[in-house]
Amino acid sequence: MYSCIIFDVDGTIINTEKAVIGSLQKTLKDLLGRNFAREELAFVLGIPGSISLPMLGIQNVDEANILWNDYMKQFYTDIHVYPNFDLVLKTLHDANIKTGIVTSKTKQQLQDDFIPFGLMKYLPFAVTADDTLKHKPNPDPLHKFIEISRVEKSEAIYIGDTVYDMQCAADAGIDFGLALWGAPSVDGIHAQYKLEDPLDILKLISPAH
Repeated sequence: MYSCIIFDVDGTIINTEKAVIGSLQKTLKDLLGRNFAREELAFVLGIPGSISLPMLGIQNVDEANILWNDYMKQFYTDIHVYPNFDLVLKTLHDANIKTGIVTSKTKQQLQDDFIPFGLMKYLPFAVTADDTLKHKPNPDPLHKFIEISRVEKSEAIYIGDTVYDMQCAADAGIDFGLALWGAPSVDGIHAQYKLEDPLDILKLISPAH
């Protein structure tokens, strides 16, 4: 089994879908004067704003990202950790399993949206959108994680909720576990493991640990 478990953040550890889409709708209304349906924006889940915003017709990405992050603050009460995740992370830590995150969030977004939940103490290795030039679905973020954690690819699994996560893992040569509790869709997603509940993650660790 695995001695290292790498996590995506949004849709895997924390539920941010309502916050991400709601704040983006407000941003696009301000900048483009158009009301987007939630379904039209679902594709942004799992990729950085630097990729998704130009696809929506935004030219000044930096300005839009600042506004989007600003509107996110209005939705913080809608963000929550998925059930049992704190227990899962503590159990992995106590079992000496290496853990960390590979996220499309920037360092600032991680600081604002995730760090307040107090889980980083269980996640010593972190790769954000600021740490690589290319982003998911490109494999570079996972390559960066392997570099800083010094784990063997064969001993690691990446757990995420989108097709971007799957493609990143596949091209990096790392096994993939699909977090069904956060997956917006399972269409076209192939995974070594399809996990129904965060507690299922504990079945993936090496018995020797």
